[in-house]
Amino acid sequence: MKIHPTAIVDPKAELHESVEVGPFCIIEKDVIVGEGCILDSSVRLHSGTILGKNNRVFHGASLGGLPQDLSFNPSTKTYLKIGDNNLLREGCIFHRATVENGATTIGNDNYLMGNIHLAHDTQLGNGIIIIQNSIIAGHVHIDDYAFISGLVAIHQFVHVGAYTMVAGCSKIVKDIPPYSTVDGNPARVIGLNSIGLKRKGFSADARNAIKRTYKIFYHSGFNTKQALAELRKNNDHPPEVEHVIEFFEQSKRGVTDHRPIGSGDSAE
Repeated sequence: MKIHPTAIVDPKAELHESVEVGPFCIIEKDVIVGEGCILDSSVRLHSGTILGKNNRVFHGASLGGLPQDLSFNPSTKTYLKIGDNNLLREGCIFHRATVENGATTIGNDNYLMGNIHLAHDTQLGNGIIIIQNSIIAGHVHIDDYAFISGLVAIHQFVHVGAYTMVAGCSKIVKDIPPYSTVDGNPARVIGLNSIGLKRKGFSADARNAIKRTYKIFYHSGFNTKQALAELRKNNDHPPEVEHVIEFFEQSKRGVTDHRPIGSGDSAE
C-alpha cells in the first residue's frame, strides 16, 4: 500500500492493499476504500464513506461529510456509497445521508468534475457526466447517462431522467423527462437529446418512437393526464416509450414543461 508520510489514516479505516493515498489526505474511521483506488492529495474521506474499485479522487475533494441539514443529528449513522470506476475531480463536496442507515449513492463509471456539490440523500446512477460548479440539492435522483452541464442548480427532490442533456446555467425545479434536452431559468424542454441517443446506440425506430411520444405530451394540446390516457390506450409500447410514460406517471414534482413556440428551439 502506497501511503504518503504526510497522510493521516485512522487505524479503523479499511484500505485495500493496492490503494494509493497522496500527500495530506485524511481518512477517518469507518471508511472503506476498495481495490485500485487512488486519492491524489488533500482528499478527506469522512466516516461512513465507502468506495468501490478503481475510483480516482482528485485534489481537495471532501467525501461523506455531515449533511447540510439543520435538523440532522451528527451521531446518526449514515453513509456515502460510491461504486466502481468513477472519476471525482478537484474540490468535489459530497455529503452522506440524513436517514439512519441510509446512503447518498453514486453508481459506476461516472465523471464528476471540479467543485461539484452533491447534497445528502442524492442517488446517482451510472455513466453520468456533471460539469464544473454544478449544485445538486438533497434527495435528487439522476438516472443513467445524464449529462449535466456547468453551473447548473438542481432543486431538492427533482428526478433527472436517463439520457438527458441539461444545458449550462440551467435552473432545474421540476423533473426532467428521459431522453430530453432542457435549457433555461427555470429550465424548459427544448427538444430530444438526439445526438446523445445516436451515440449510445439507440436505433432509428426507437428514436422515432420517443419522438412520437413527446409530440403527444407537448404538441397535442393535451394536458399531462390526457396525454397519459391517450398513450395508455395502447399497451404494446417499445421499452423506451414505456419508460417515458412511467416517468410521467410517477413524477412527484411535476415534469418540466416544453418551451413555448416562438421562444427558441422547438422539440424535435
